[in-house]
Amino acid sequence: MENFFDLVPLVVLIPLAGMLINLFAGKHLGERGVGIVGAGASALTFFVAVLLWIAQVNTGYKAAVVDMPLLADWITIPSANVTIPWAFRVDTLSVTMMLVVTGVGTLIHIYAIGYMHGDERFPRFFVYMNMFLLFMLILVTGNNFLMMFVGWEGVGLCSFLLIGFWFDKPKGVGWRNSDAARKAFIVNRVGDFGLVLGVLLTFWTFGTLDFYHPGETPLAHHAEAAEEPRLFVPPVQEEETHQPEGPLGVFNQAEVWLEEGGHKVDFGMVSLSFETTLTLITLLFLLGATGKSAQIPLFVWLPDAMAGPTPVSALIHAATMVTAGVYMMVRANVFYHAAEFTSFVVAAIGATTALVAGFIAVGQWDIKRVLAYSTVSQLGFMVAAVGVGAYAAAMFHLVTHACFKALLFLGSGSVIHGMEHGHHHVTHGHPGHLDDDFDPQDMRFMGGLKERMPVTYWTYLFGTLALAGIIPFAGFWSKDEILLDSLKAGVNEGLLSGYVAFVLLLTAAAFTAFYMWRQVSLIFLGKPRHAAAAHAEESARVMTVPLIILAALSLLIGFINVPGGFPILDWILGKHQFTSFLEHSVTYAHAGSFNFLLATFAVLLALGAIYLARSVYREPVLATLRRDPLEVDPRTQRGFALANAKLYWDEFYFTYIVYPYRNAAYWLAEQVDWRFWHNYVHERLIRDPFNAATAVLTWRVDKGIIDRAFDGLGRLTRRAGQRLRTIQTGYVHMYALSVLFGALLVMFLILVPLIRDWLGL
Repeated sequence: MENFFDLVPLVVLIPLAGMLINLFAGKHLGERGVGIVGAGASALTFFVAVLLWIAQVNTGYKAAVVDMPLLADWITIPSANVTIPWAFRVDTLSVTMMLVVTGVGTLIHIYAIGYMHGDERFPRFFVYMNMFLLFMLILVTGNNFLMMFVGWEGVGLCSFLLIGFWFDKPKGVGWRNSDAARKAFIVNRVGDFGLVLGVLLTFWTFGTLDFYHPGETPLAHHAEAAEEPRLFVPPVQEEETHQPEGPLGVFNQAEVWLEEGGHKVDFGMVSLSFETTLTLITLLFLLGATGKSAQIPLFVWLPDAMAGPTPVSALIHAATMVTAGVYMMVRANVFYHAAEFTSFVVAAIGATTALVAGFIAVGQWDIKRVLAYSTVSQLGFMVAAVGVGAYAAAMFHLVTHACFKALLFLGSGSVIHGMEHGHHHVTHGHPGHLDDDFDPQDMRFMGGLKERMPVTYWTYLFGTLALAGIIPFAGFWSKDEILLDSLKAGVNEGLLSGYVAFVLLLTAAAFTAFYMWRQVSLIFLGKPRHAAAAHAEESARVMTVPLIILAALSLLIGFINVPGGFPILDWILGKHQFTSFLEHSVTYAHAGSFNFLLATFAVLLALGAIYLARSVYREPVLATLRRDPLEVDPRTQRGFALANAKLYWDEFYFTYIVYPYRNAAYWLAEQVDWRFWHNYVHERLIRDPFNAATAVLTWRVDKGIIDRAFDGLGRLTRRAGQRLRTIQTGYVHMYALSVLFGALLVMFLILVPLIRDWLGL
């Protein structure tokens, strides 16, 4: 089975092949052919990922490092003894990410075939989608930080291309779409700057960027449940491994230095302790994660990313780009475990983001924008889990969230699709009745879609219950584990970050249940509030089948990590199977046991929030909804206004960052560059003196001296010529006489010396 590890380059090459085929031949394949190539490439990559998972299980979860053919020495600097190979790492963490990215990505690709039907740039869309998978898989399979960074930047590029895909829509919509794409790209560059500095600092500290060198395994394991029965039982026992001699990868080297203590890192004339250096590295990595995984203060790009087609929103928000920051921090769990200050900052940022985004979602009307803020909030849960040391819980929530959030986004796309068809049905043939104010994404125009779109409704309900954390749906298991680990970090380990995370995340969970049931009520319940909703139609099977599969996953995927102590299920399915699986690659992964009181309280809190939302958005209110009940009620009016205004985050950034930056840029361009540098320096200090010097040289030297001298010589020559021409009479006898006299003169000059001698002179 170890030979299966050699298949890992295919997870990159297959999406690359799909991208290239559609790029060069897509126009000739038609929509059917393009869809088969695009979705087929993703599905085939998922199959390879499954084979790699099987290989992991059957080799006792043995990690492998596989060099890419022809790129074994990707970057080599012989003078500095630096070699950075293009090498893939196959371990339980990378295989988990491969399965999530390709599995959910395949369903999104299939859904996109129906959603993008009729788009004039259909082939280009699937080129971008395959390229997105390509770079995300490079990110999660790379065995070094530089290879990970290639994928990191690649998904940023693809997000720019896909968010602004409809850049040419009329009535200013295209401009908004392109602005959203630029916003995503620029905000992520801020975070990427931190990641670049962190990678450079890592290289300076360790002399390598490899996570682990070939043959290395994590030095420490905290497999607290190793004696428990596992779902993934390997057929062979894991053999004892020995660390290879020579330099170690960054994580094992960090473990060694931390155990030895007292190690210093020199920066020229300054030396820092290794622990302080790790704090700097992890803080810089955190800055990168706040950009890519949309955390405070760099989360503002993600809601605007809804400008792209809905399959793009699902791919970005569920399976790919936004999970990159969480994956990166979990991969670097050795660093974060040793950096206590950074861990506190991570927990505080994640928990605060979860609460703030959950609050903002309550006041949004756009169906996709609610889900966007929900994604920001759920990413906050994952980041907070990393901060309290619950690395396995963070990955578990990443997996479950990928399923139910992809379901919700694709479900929202189905709703939008149905609303657009309903609007077309109403306005078709009646140009005088066109509703220019109609927005198929505004929930105020919806209502009553439960009867019109039953498959979308039931699958959306599954996703809602999963996101709200209702047992037995997937969100219950993963969210409860994060809450429990946060509480344990506070109570058992005395960490302030644990208490902070627990309180803020519990409050955010209540907001989650409330805004999701608000959304279900506004979209599906009550009577249609617009003719488009009354004539909406269920989406095609190519769109509803992925919804059904994701709904099943939203119900069942949580059972891969049933906590120890849960009645009956822990005996049937085994205890914390997913955590035990991750322990072989995540050094500080740990499993917890079930806490009945906390789980009951969390479920009751979610049910209470749902009941509150149902009572606020009841049938009479939904029938005539023009303003939100929270907007009308004096007790909640101010809070709703703040949520609707997104807590003025964008206004704050525009007021204190964007506008001052633009003003500074204008001042630098107009005053410094143009008036000072161009007008004064270039013209007065350079051009004018140069022109004056050239004028002196031209008029005084060249024309006044040189030209006058040569002109005088010319006039002298001309006058001499005029005098000499007078001797030209035109008579032959005169010319003969002149020749005679000339000859006599020559003879006389020849005889002068003889005459002088004869006369004795």
